Amino acid sequence: MKLKRVFPMLMMAGTLVAAMPSCKSKVSDADLKAKVETVINGHQGITTSVKDGVVTLEGFASSEAEKIQIETDVKAADKSIKSVVNNIIVQVTAPAAISVNTVDESLAKGIVDATKDFPTVQATVKDGVITVTGTIEKAKLVTLKQALDNLHPKKVDLSAVVTK
Repeated sequence: MKLKRVFPMLMMAGTLVAAMPSCKSKVSDADLKAKVETVINGHQGITTSVKDGVVTLEGFASSEAEKIQIETDVKAADKSIKSVVNNIIVQVTAPAAISVNTVDESLAKGIVDATKDFPTVQATVKDGVITVTGTIEKAKLVTLKQALDNLHPKKVDLSAVVTK
């Protein structure tokens, strides 16, 4: 008889134990957003939104490493964060403009060094434009062109060069 009374009580206790984890208090999206914004406070231009524990990051970072670091910091902000959607865009800064060398004397000195390994070609410069004549192997033409381009003239004219 006692077993008939104890069994229902054990069943009820088991049900309560099983139901308790689902009753734990969840962190609200507003609280998560506040924690995330505290973490990313040092990164200007980043905005966040939180919905159902999923954090979305938007804005701009100066490098891929910074973008990844922000995501890592956000994930560590709270265990209640389910996932992070990282929509941060890495801004690539434009390289500094390369100045064009239009000083013929300076270019002429550079041409001597650039063409020393190519005895079958001749190069002249006028008004910042390097004009190349002569013959050269196709494989060596690219190397010559790169060497002359590194002098930063207005233009390198290879139209009079004959390739073998």
